[in-house]
Amino acid sequence: MASPLTPDVAQARTRKRILGQDAEALRRVPGRVLLYAAVVLLGLTFAAPLLWMLSTSLKDDPQVYVVPPIWVPNPIRPLNYVEIFTRRPMALYFLNTLKYSVPTAFGVLISCTLVAYSFGRMRWPGRDAVFFLCLATMMIPFQVTMIPLYITFKNVGWINTYYPLVVPAFFGNAYYIFLLRQFFASIPEELSDAARVDGCTDGRILAQIILPLAKPALAVVALFQFMGAWNDYLGPLIYLSRDEMFPLALGLQSLRASFQEKLVWPYMMAASTMMILPVIVIFFITQRTFIEGITVTGLKG
Repeated sequence: MASPLTPDVAQARTRKRILGQDAEALRRVPGRVLLYAAVVLLGLTFAAPLLWMLSTSLKDDPQVYVVPPIWVPNPIRPLNYVEIFTRRPMALYFLNTLKYSVPTAFGVLISCTLVAYSFGRMRWPGRDAVFFLCLATMMIPFQVTMIPLYITFKNVGWINTYYPLVVPAFFGNAYYIFLLRQFFASIPEELSDAARVDGCTDGRILAQIILPLAKPALAVVALFQFMGAWNDYLGPLIYLSRDEMFPLALGLQSLRASFQEKLVWPYMMAASTMMILPVIVIFFITQRTFIEGITVTGLKG
């Protein structure tokens, strides 16, 4: 039987252990410094275009062409943000973009949630085959279906309306269906079984059990769809030809065409900054939920 340690021996061992931990921590300092330096450098590299756009939006035109480039405008010219509204109706373009971006986010949430629940939580003949077929549609590029879709929407009289941009969102998206299905499949089946014992239907199980647990994944889908619709250029270019219906993506092109004498970059950068600002604000507001949703949909299932 081992004899108990005396207080002096115990203190000596404790001191030795602490010193060993401190030495180990000191040995890790150079590696951590290099790691943080690399992270900061990469962060600045990715942020450089955004910072340059913001800097250019506050310059006058001659400052744009100075070599070496000027990062801090002198003088600062915030009137660029005001004057773009005199060139083109940017406020109208902003509202037009909201008109179809928000409904498409709701449409994708509704349709993809129902389909993903069927694939992930219900058992029916041919489920896996249909799911495989759904995933296979992701390999079909939009350029293949672009002309047939245009002819279809033209025949039903939807050209120069927002219907071609909104209605397809209510029929699902294979990528979002896959994300939600992966998350739904990771939720324990015991929760659904207990609810069925209590007499719940699949609709109640989805609404009262699955959806509250799937908020991070739903947030990811909504944000991805909203950002995709907000930045979409090809879709509005195909279906919209009236200037009063243009979204911001086409409004930027219209603003560019309004400069007949030369292209004034500060105005273009100011308009571009206004276009991406709502997306940045939404991302930072929902950052925690967004990152959590990316994590769970990528690792679970």
